[in-house]
Amino acid sequence: MNFKILTSDGTARRGVIQTSRGEINTPSFMSVGTHGTVKAMSPDELKALGAEIILGNTYHLYLRPGLDVILELGGLHKFMNWDRPILTDSGGFQVFSLSAFRKIEKNGVHFRSHIDGSLHFIGPLEAMKIQGILGSDIAMVFDECIPYPATHEYVAKSVDLTTEWAKQCKAARNDGQALFGIVQGGMFKDLRRKSTEELLDIDFDGYAVGGVKRR
Repeated sequence: MNFKILTSDGTARRGVIQTSRGEINTPSFMSVGTHGTVKAMSPDELKALGAEIILGNTYHLYLRPGLDVILELGGLHKFMNWDRPILTDSGGFQVFSLSAFRKIEKNGVHFRSHIDGSLHFIGPLEAMKIQGILGSDIAMVFDECIPYPATHEYVAKSVDLTTEWAKQCKAARNDGQALFGIVQGGMFKDLRRKSTEELLDIDFDGYAVGGVKRR
């Protein structure tokens, strides 16, 4: 993956992300195909509208239809009949927002499926393995999505955990797949700066801004 700035105006900029499956002009509207399809839209219709990239969701695809089905069909691109870039999120947000039961540990999170209540575990290594099987062009690190509001003490510990998981994701990254870090830190500027600096030190292909809630 390669990113190039084409033009700028003050703090605004226009660029292009170059991948092996095509270019993504930025800023970009990314269509959401959570379960491997954009609702009420066919791949041809999406292309006709100018969609350059689609987002898939690790958590949902892992639970249903499941990795065995997607692997047998040759990966997420073939499963979706989509030959342009795909970004998969790590599933971290869904683990924390959809599960009625979850237990955070140093190595990841135990959670129950929102579909049938079955028990599962996803950590940074599992998230990278799942995204490798999906075969997305851009993968996201596994991070802790904190509740809002949260205390400075809680968020500080969460940032440390997210940084540690980011290091593990970087070490387990999949060949041919770009990997983005995710800045956390809640609503605390000092923790957001800390998270940003730590992720920059790990050196990812790109960076996302996570966990922002407008008041």
